Amino acid sequence: MRIVIAGGHGQIALRLERLLSARGDEVVGIIRRAEQGDDLRAAGAEPVLLDLESASVEEVAALLRGADAAVFAAGAGPGSGTARKETVDKGAAVLFADAAVRAGVRRFVVVSSMAADPAHRGDGVFDVYLRAKGEADAYVSRQDALDWTILRPGSLTDAPGTGLVRLEAHAGRGAVTRDDVAAVLAELVDTSATAGLTLELIGGSTPVTVAVKSVAGN
Repeated sequence: MRIVIAGGHGQIALRLERLLSARGDEVVGIIRRAEQGDDLRAAGAEPVLLDLESASVEEVAALLRGADAAVFAAGAGPGSGTARKETVDKGAAVLFADAAVRAGVRRFVVVSSMAADPAHRGDGVFDVYLRAKGEADAYVSRQDALDWTILRPGSLTDAPGTGLVRLEAHAGRGAVTRDDVAAVLAELVDTSATAGLTLELIGGSTPVTVAVKSVAGN
């Protein structure tokens, strides 16, 4: 498969790139800064320099044409203010979805957040973040031309992955390792039977492959 990842230098994205390239997929990671390229190459991915806050739909669609799947893993990051929650966590996700539709890429996986909600109230940075993610998810879910799956992990940790998760429509609050999030994403990318699902993910007791097959109905 050829898989294009937005936010290619993110902590989850780099882990995902290693997993996908190791299994033989062709992986392209979109990055904002040229100096990030070496990290992607080390992970087995091809870096492409493009700023999703200023790029046009056609520019992004040009990168996506011929891909088998697209993964939105970009984020403004914890140090950013409310404005970039709107331009990255929401705006870039909408742009990436529109570009995938234009490019004819149906498989579309989103890394969202537990408790993302377009109706979330509050003016704090995290409130704006959850609302922006929720609005982005709602937009993606309205795109009939996409076979979308939205993944909402719980609190992220850098502990080594266990390979054991709880993946459900309503998993409840909890933590999950970035390793395990990447492992679930790698399975979701080529499990199109999960299209149309919004899934919550926390650490659990079910092996990743079993968890994904379960929600896919297999």
